[in-house]
Amino acid sequence: MHAKRIIALISVCFLASALAFLLWNVGSANLLYHLPRRAVKLAALCMTGSAIALSSLMFQTVTANNILTPSILGLDSLYLLIQSMIVFLFGSKQLALMQRHSEYLFSVALMVLFSLGLFSLLLGKRNFSLSVILLLGMMFGQLFGGLASFIQILIDPNEFLTVQARLFASFNSVNTSLLFVSSLLFGLVFLVVLPHLDTLDVLSLGRDTAINLGIDYPGKSRLFLILVAILTSVATALVGPVTFLGLLVVNIARQLAKTYRHRLLLPMSCLLSMTSLVLGQLLVERIFQFNTPISVIINFLGGLYFLSLLISRGKA
Repeated sequence: MHAKRIIALISVCFLASALAFLLWNVGSANLLYHLPRRAVKLAALCMTGSAIALSSLMFQTVTANNILTPSILGLDSLYLLIQSMIVFLFGSKQLALMQRHSEYLFSVALMVLFSLGLFSLLLGKRNFSLSVILLLGMMFGQLFGGLASFIQILIDPNEFLTVQARLFASFNSVNTSLLFVSSLLFGLVFLVVLPHLDTLDVLSLGRDTAINLGIDYPGKSRLFLILVAILTSVATALVGPVTFLGLLVVNIARQLAKTYRHRLLLPMSCLLSMTSLVLGQLLVERIFQFNTPISVIINFLGGLYFLSLLISRGKA
């Protein structure tokens, strides 16, 4: 009951923030003009927030580590490398032309294929080594980040501004058709995860306990990691990288819920993530006048929270 009351309270906060985002400073004369555009932004915020929360929750459960995020797999660095390569090879005009569908699908496909290739390295092994996947993900992330930085040095300074705009998540201009495709992919992944929430509860008890309770640990871990890669790729390709949001909302949800049940952790994490993004975007538009990207605010707060987690673990 304690967790359900918190979920109800967060739901009220989300609805209040969503209404404020939609109706802030909108007169009756401009309602039909502003409302549809803000509704598209709100839908993008909700979809992205839910995707990041779900992927981070699954990733932390599978890895049995509450201070890790899916970005450790190197997908954020791969996204930046893809954007840099497109501008370097074809120019910023080509990236602008590809922005609608092909660039989005190309980015998602490459990131998912990279993840599948990374996970397939262990398909033939009897003992599933999750630490090897994390180590390889970190190594490839550093490699992709270094290559992206090198390519950005070679890019024309005028076109570098196009790449620089992709370094931060932005909800200022969301393509409706891309939002539909992203929401469809998220919905399919959510339908796959929903019947496995009890399995995630068992996985949270640890590898040995899960195996003793009859869970196919290697198979289920691979499945959830692939779903994490899909969700992370979709969210990153749609709006850009938001590194610390998942870490922030999932850990806060665990502290508030005080339970291992994913049937409660999942809606709480998603609601916290959506509320954080909506309030953050409201600050960006109404207080900071678009001078500060929302990812800067979230990563700043998330980085502080990450340091607090490390310090508290060190004291323990």
